[in-house]
Amino acid sequence: MSTQPTPASLPPIGRPATRALLDAGVRTLDQVATRSRRELLALHGVGPKAVTILADALAERGLAFADEG
Repeated sequence: MSTQPTPASLPPIGRPATRALLDAGVRTLDQVATRSRRELLALHGVGPKAVTILADALAERGLAFADEG
């Protein structure tokens, strides 16, 4: 039985980026909104494409990255 949480509320951003977010304790879009673009890009596995997808998902919920809100 696996104890790793599932990223149910994260958009599909690719395995490396999803793994990087989970490893950093980020499991929801609300938690993504507490981080800046720079912080996310500093995570190994998170690139510009993943950050763009996250930004779009945040905008759909009326949220933004910490340094943009």
